[in-house]
Amino acid sequence: MKRRGILNDRLSAALATLGHTDLVLVVDAGFPVPREAERIDLAISENLPDLRTVLGLVADELVVEGVVRAEEVPSNNPLLDSWLQERFTDAAFTTRTHADMLGEVARAAKVVVRTGAFEPWGNIGLFCGVDVPRWFGGEGVVAPAYYADKL
Repeated sequence: MKRRGILNDRLSAALATLGHTDLVLVVDAGFPVPREAERIDLAISENLPDLRTVLGLVADELVVEGVVRAEEVPSNNPLLDSWLQERFTDAAFTTRTHADMLGEVARAAKVVVRTGAFEPWGNIGLFCGVDVPRWFGGEGVVAPAYYADKL
């Protein structure tokens, strides 16, 4: 039996397929998941599981270099935005329109994880990165300037 981390077999397997720049969306219960997306549906009931728990567990499995959320999140759901800023301190943050999150961003996601969250604008994209010290910390390796602050 697996000792720790994500126990859901489909979610664990899907996360293992992600590489640098891939996008995983963790979304609320009402999100219109595109038919063609790899959909991991964890929703059981209202707020079960909740958005922050799932985001935290997914983030523990990945290197996250970017976070994308609807442009309404900072102003209309500031508690969620504060939580995201505290949880993803090394990530670059961007916003997109709500329509983009439901459309273009959703279609770009390699994996969409549906939670039971009943939370306004509770649709968060995580862009995968690399562990810079492990990739570029080897003898004789020169890291690109854009990674200098992560070494």
